Amino acid sequence: MSEEIKLTSETIELLHKRVSVRKYSDEPVPQEMIDAVLSAAFRAPTSSNIQAYSVVVVRDQDIKDELSVLTGNQRWVAQTPVFLAFCADLRGMEGALERHEHDLDNNNLEIGLVSSIDATLVGMSAYLAAESVGLQGLMIGGVRNDTKSVAKALGLPSKVYCVFGMCLGFPGEVPKLKPRMAFDHMVHHDQYDADKLHAGLDAYDKALADHYRSLGRETTDASWTDDIDSKFAEPRRDDLREALKDLGFDFR
Repeated sequence: MSEEIKLTSETIELLHKRVSVRKYSDEPVPQEMIDAVLSAAFRAPTSSNIQAYSVVVVRDQDIKDELSVLTGNQRWVAQTPVFLAFCADLRGMEGALERHEHDLDNNNLEIGLVSSIDATLVGMSAYLAAESVGLQGLMIGGVRNDTKSVAKALGLPSKVYCVFGMCLGFPGEVPKLKPRMAFDHMVHHDQYDADKLHAGLDAYDKALADHYRSLGRETTDASWTDDIDSKFAEPRRDDLREALKDLGFDFR
């Protein structure tokens, strides 16, 4: 963050301290706490008031075990006290259109994108609300590894898919704060400044390498760019478009 920024608040400080937590205490998470978090999150912005989202709260161990495998054998998905599946959900819109003798069978990229953004806004709002009451967690994009199997595990009907998941519980172990890219390399004024890019990447490679080495982890000097290249040089989830089409989302 730029050193000139002095203004702060409780919410700003909460975000500055945010980390992804993968280990949880044995303390049970009350349902009333989850309900309070989600109730607040549902006040997130929603395009045209469509509210095209739903959330599946998963506590059943068998379902968490199955999701753990489907998300790439992420053990924290099985170990989390509560798993929240944030879904893009077109069924409310479909019900509204059907009352006026229309349907969503010819939906397009815009509808799929808007509903996915709606679900994401709710998810981040829930994450922040949860941290404000002492819970911490981890976002799980791996639910899109096998979108149709995840939908089956969660009992999702047509025109509902899980955009991402969230592990949530009282923290058992909180990792050291990971550095982000420099504020001044991420913020542009009035128009995009393309000249910032390479200097920003060089600085972040060094900052992330220093961070990992301080934890005793091996890394290269080009820590971030090497990692991104190894993960994304080849296309990922190439079957996602067809899987979503089968679930009622035609991203064409």
